[in-house]
Amino acid sequence: MAQFESILILAAIFFPLFLSYLYQNRKSPPITNWPIVGMLPGILYNARRIFAFSNDCVRQSGGTFEIRGPCFPSLDFIVTADHTNANHILCKNFDNYEKGSEFNEIFFDCLGEGIFNSNSHSWKSQRKVMLLLMKDDKFVLHFHRILRGKLEKSLIVVLEHFMKLGIEVDLQDVLQRFSYDVVCLLAVGFDPCSLSVELSEVPIKTALIQAEERLLYRHLMPMRLWKLQRWLQIGEEKKLSKALKTIDTFLYQCIASKREKFRCKLLGKEDQYDFITAFMVQEEGEITSVDGKSDKFLRDVAVNIMSAGKDTISASLSWFFWLVAMNPSVESKLLQEMRANSPSINDEKNMFFSVEGLNRFVYLDAVLCETLRLYPAVPINHKTAIQPDILPSGHHINRNTRVLINFYAMGRMEEIWGEDCLEFKPERWISERGDVVHVPSHKFIAFNAGPRSCIGRNISFIQMKLVAISVLWNYQIQAVQGHHVSLGNTIVLHMKNGLKVRIKKRSA
Repeated sequence: MAQFESILILAAIFFPLFLSYLYQNRKSPPITNWPIVGMLPGILYNARRIFAFSNDCVRQSGGTFEIRGPCFPSLDFIVTADHTNANHILCKNFDNYEKGSEFNEIFFDCLGEGIFNSNSHSWKSQRKVMLLLMKDDKFVLHFHRILRGKLEKSLIVVLEHFMKLGIEVDLQDVLQRFSYDVVCLLAVGFDPCSLSVELSEVPIKTALIQAEERLLYRHLMPMRLWKLQRWLQIGEEKKLSKALKTIDTFLYQCIASKREKFRCKLLGKEDQYDFITAFMVQEEGEITSVDGKSDKFLRDVAVNIMSAGKDTISASLSWFFWLVAMNPSVESKLLQEMRANSPSINDEKNMFFSVEGLNRFVYLDAVLCETLRLYPAVPINHKTAIQPDILPSGHHINRNTRVLINFYAMGRMEEIWGEDCLEFKPERWISERGDVVHVPSHKFIAFNAGPRSCIGRNISFIQMKLVAISVLWNYQIQAVQGHHVSLGNTIVLHMKNGLKVRIKKRSA
């Protein structure tokens, strides 16, 4: 055993260097099932383009691909982009597939016992509290106030600043800051004011992105190997630990401040509709006590909400603005729809609509759906089988087998979307009657499917629509020539090198 641990230590230190050497010299090991190490060399070599690589594998294999890892410890799992398998796992046989112990271990350091990392009673309890809050009319009004304030006083101000200077800006960074400010107000009732013309460094925002990158790395490494790196505090695990400390410091300070307001009965009108306050009220007997465990639970709730709200919205909007910039005809149709639906306020700088008003923007809805089809914010879903099963594709699933549902590849499957599946074509979402086509959630998978479908879908579309209208009505977004847009390697589908653009004033 001592000899084996020594081998693992050497592997943890030198294997990443070996992969780096291979990458620099472009000697790619094929995706071959080698003796002892299985397919691990090919997987790790392609880690820099893991989503495109995974997409290639499932398309070439007919929709489902079996990964064979090292014989010890096992890294075997199945990757599928077959919509019948997705429907079976997420909907029809939901009770047999859960997050699993390995998923929990991968994400526990970051997500803890929050809704995305929990099963059974804890998941149901948290989901219930969040749903009750989001259905409250006062919460909806609070959400709209936050969005309007951030649009008018932050986003438009920053874009106007860079438009006047005539210099390029990373729009992905701007959108991440906007979404981060909004979700902080919703999650913990605190405005970090990260979106300003200075675009100064925000440690907590940076830490969240760094954590996402390192957590994807854990999916690709044998558990014993990344745990060993965590114990030795080397490589990606050292970077993850540093990021998590930054996240924890910020959130525990917010929780302490909220507790003090709660004890002193100083909660103002704006403090009553964030998620942390909702959980404090719902669990008043336990959570409002001075208890470290309870603080940890609130921290887990907050980081789950922030990870979902900041990253998914900003990632989706980044891809949306890039696709619109690359397709002038789509931009023209969006502007035509805006003029048609807001004839009385065409001269106003900031257009803001109610939920009912936003429902009239059918083409905008179609463009957003098409964006999410091609670039789902969460590109993979990780499940583990409780009992043996047979998938509709015929693949046998053993007990504790991990299954990765590849949402990114599902948006590129001819079996679901037809021969033009790789084209950006918003018109596929509009029926002959002129309304939005309904596609079953197990096919249009961007918001998950079955009992774990995203509860924030509606407010996500509200936020994306309002941002899209406010920005496109006032400005033309021009992608900087020569800037390469590519997929990032995080658990949320960001752009690797950001989105460099120039902001031009929209002519009347």
